[in-house]
Amino acid sequence: MKYGFVLPRGDARTAAELAYLAEGAGWDGFFVWEPVWGIDAWVSLTAAAMRTERIRLGTMLTPLSRMRPWKLASETATLDQLSNGRVILSVGLGAVNTGFAAFGEVTNRRTRAELLDEGLDVLTGLWRGQPFRYAGKHYHVEPTTFEVPLPPVQQPRIPIWVVGAWPRPKSMRRVLRYDGLLPMVLDENGNVRQATPDDLRAMRAYVAAHRVETTPFDVVVEGVTPGDDPNAGAAVVRPWEEAGATWWIEAPWETPNLAEVEKRIRQGPPLHR
Repeated sequence: MKYGFVLPRGDARTAAELAYLAEGAGWDGFFVWEPVWGIDAWVSLTAAAMRTERIRLGTMLTPLSRMRPWKLASETATLDQLSNGRVILSVGLGAVNTGFAAFGEVTNRRTRAELLDEGLDVLTGLWRGQPFRYAGKHYHVEPTTFEVPLPPVQQPRIPIWVVGAWPRPKSMRRVLRYDGLLPMVLDENGNVRQATPDDLRAMRAYVAAHRVETTPFDVVVEGVTPGDDPNAGAAVVRPWEEAGATWWIEAPWETPNLAEVEKRIRQGPPLHR
């Protein structure tokens, strides 16, 4: 099991300082969220890369449907080079209530799913290098020789974690093509409900039965643990690890201030001590 920490708020300087602290406290990954308008995730992660040497750096998560995939390909490959291969990209449809409509972004779920699939095709195609050509419903790309950037350090690609809506076959088939699962569970009415370790076991079994890719595959869950009692925290994580999770993301979205966030980072991951 690896342990990541997602920064719920804060500017790029804050991200750099707290990523440095997280690395020293034994966390394996440091993540930021990607708003429609706000503190830029990739600037924050670049700042974090300059203060760290080991910790993985990524988003939690990137709503690819509202981004130009060639720009994201440039940002991620550039950061992977700068950090010597430490980037993780998490993608999903995103939450439309975070400002999509206010800025004229696509809100229709079906269209966003199409943009996500095509965006991933373009992103991974550009990472592989030139010549690259793509003709989709939404994106058309022709080969170029103009200032072609270096590919990512990580091969065959930067790891991509994808939200999988269980038990939606189309969503789960998307997950199978990439490198990690961010589980989201729907009830019989199509509403999101709290996932359980048994849900995770079912999703893991589906991936094991249907995935043909040979690259490593992660199963990522998030939650909160008591930093002042590592053994109690480890007890929270253990059922998920037993169900097949490979990453625990400490996600203090409701923590009221950065002082508390910093305190939790310094306490370190929820390990038995």
